[in-house]
Amino acid sequence: MDAAPKERLRILARGCVQGVGFRPHVHRLATNLGVTGWVRNCAQGVSIEVEGPRRDLEGFLRRLAVERPPNSFIEAMETWWLASTGYDGFKILESNGEGQINAIVMPDLATCPDCLEELFDPGNRRFHYPFINCTHCGPRYSIVEALPYDRARTSMRPFVMCEECAREYNDPENRRFHAEPNACPNCGPFVELWDLDGRVLSQHGKALLSAAQHVRDGKILALKGIGGFQLIVNASNQNAVQRLRARKHREEKPFALMYPSLYAARCDCEISEAEAGALQSPASPIVLLRRLREEMPLVAPGNPRLGVMLPYSPLHHLLMRELGFPVVATSGNRTDEPICIDENESLTRLDGIADVYLAHNRRIVRHVDDSIVHVMLGREQVLRRARGYAPLPLPIHPRTADHPQVIAVGAHLKSAVALASDGQAFVSQHIGDLETVEAFDAFRRAIADLQNLYGATPGVIVSDTHPDYLSTKFADSRRGDSPSAGRVRVQHHIAHVLACLAENEVALPSLGVCWDGTGLGVDGSVWGGEFFVVTRENVERIATFRRFRLPGGDQAVQEPRRSALGVLYEIYGPAVFAIEGLRPVQAFSASWLPTFAHMLKSGLNSPWTSSAGRLFDAVAALIGLRQQLAFEGQAAMDLEFAMEGFGTDESYAVRFDEEPIFTFDWQPMIAEILRDLREGASAGVISAKFHNTLAEVIVAVARRAGQPQVALSGGCFQNRYLTERAARRLEGSGFRPFWHQRIPPNDGGIAYGQIIAALRNQR
Repeated sequence: MDAAPKERLRILARGCVQGVGFRPHVHRLATNLGVTGWVRNCAQGVSIEVEGPRRDLEGFLRRLAVERPPNSFIEAMETWWLASTGYDGFKILESNGEGQINAIVMPDLATCPDCLEELFDPGNRRFHYPFINCTHCGPRYSIVEALPYDRARTSMRPFVMCEECAREYNDPENRRFHAEPNACPNCGPFVELWDLDGRVLSQHGKALLSAAQHVRDGKILALKGIGGFQLIVNASNQNAVQRLRARKHREEKPFALMYPSLYAARCDCEISEAEAGALQSPASPIVLLRRLREEMPLVAPGNPRLGVMLPYSPLHHLLMRELGFPVVATSGNRTDEPICIDENESLTRLDGIADVYLAHNRRIVRHVDDSIVHVMLGREQVLRRARGYAPLPLPIHPRTADHPQVIAVGAHLKSAVALASDGQAFVSQHIGDLETVEAFDAFRRAIADLQNLYGATPGVIVSDTHPDYLSTKFADSRRGDSPSAGRVRVQHHIAHVLACLAENEVALPSLGVCWDGTGLGVDGSVWGGEFFVVTRENVERIATFRRFRLPGGDQAVQEPRRSALGVLYEIYGPAVFAIEGLRPVQAFSASWLPTFAHMLKSGLNSPWTSSAGRLFDAVAALIGLRQQLAFEGQAAMDLEFAMEGFGTDESYAVRFDEEPIFTFDWQPMIAEILRDLREGASAGVISAKFHNTLAEVIVAVARRAGQPQVALSGGCFQNRYLTERAARRLEGSGFRPFWHQRIPPNDGGIAYGQIIAALRNQR
């Protein structure tokens, strides 16, 4: 009987298929099935040609769709059946960078179990080597310079593999087969310990041991990690932690902790199965956990939660195994600056903060902070999207290659930028607040990075509508460089809502709720307590919060007492300054009160706001929790934390006005809060009733809107209690709630929403 005729199958696999061992996986699968051909990275993903009997090729295609390496996924596969050409064997070919680039860059991945076992195996040639990696783990986004992802296009290019590493790299049966950062102590990067002047004190293992001793001695260590420098001190040494706070000018904002193991973290924190999964995942983020005891009080003052991460790089594993106790591991930067990535630059940028530097000679191509998540309603929610998550793409529906390439520049705070190309949205790593020259430079580099990686020439540039945001001004200036590019401005809160709807792939129409601190409304006032009905054709604001004035404008963001004055003035008018016992009034010098009375009456430097975030501030000031902030969002955090141990289902009165649109009138609620204060109710009980009331407001607007689906977005929905309470009340009332998971609810998600808005305009 004649053998079945051979055919050729060409496959283009798109998705997370570069930097994850996908080509070696394809090689092994083809060899196992006895088909011939080749595989290579290309600008669009991974290109494959296999040749053999049709039955074998169909089997190859079926297995390729369901069998995959860890950390990879296939978004789409395009196939072509072609005539046989007579391939001999199966090979991995050199990458082809031709065509429109839309391959996915993998994020940096935590050390895998196999590499970790080798790291601490005295018989292994990589024993205690701080740059061990394989196709399943190690740096990716922080070292790649261009696509396709090959060693020659990474910062590993200067390190020529030794014979043993080259043998692994070229062995299809080895897990380091085409592992682009592959290296060992004989041919790869190494660490050095530097003094404050950059003089080398020691190298290799001695440098790491000496660095650990400095931490034991209470010194501040600047450690060059995967995506930038971290500042590390002994978390139990209160003098060292206080010194770090003083030097970094970070008086109260919580520090993140790194524990040597999950077991050690469980000694101090309550850790659910989902939280343990997040801690040990390839992303290895900082996870916000409930603390079990008041140890290390200066790490997170007054906070019932700790931000905890586990060692995620070989260097961290070695240091933490040597120390055996938790350390503060915070970003290596000054306030409002991006994380430092260059060891020589660190001597200047971290001067006066660090005592000693543990550096290495592998160049970091782009800064990548540690990501932050918490588990809410059994799901992970990203609060800061960086290492382990960026720049994985987010969905655009309906997906089509006909859309123009779009660059979105985000907002002003918690900045992140995004690029839409080939039906996908690539969102950058967290950049930070655009308050300094260094932060703005990092913002511009992030935009250039996305465009260079994907060979993009955006046809549309989209920004916030706020004319004073640096990101908006940048977009305006870029329009001059690209006069043919379309220019789109998207209202802040609409971008929030669209981001949540798109991330969750919610079918329209839907109700979108956006509560945050600040955003320019279309009427020129400060919005932040908004409700929208979103259809395929339109976004309509259908409800809001009653407005009040913010005396001092932006200064009120830093002083909750000013928001409280605005709320009280709306209720009592000028008489508020004569009422005894009002804590926000008492928080000011008597000489200031006539000035505030004039500002509030005349509107001088006192813009109107409907902001839910500022209402949180006002209530925190009213009940005496916080009159002035040390960091953004502190008053709202105080309100949430005050509820610990004060569970109640009670709420305050909910009243709405009909004009000019459906408006939540908070006056009855504030009146009842003041009554509770007079009657001696605790801050915890008042806070719980306040949060419960806001959840009832959402349910009431949902009923009025008549939309069964409700999306919750904006910085206020970082509040775990508020989001969980609102979601449960919505579900109990017959609605289906959606909230953010992969993109932050705060302004870190704005750029994604801007992308969605811009592409809606293209329909």
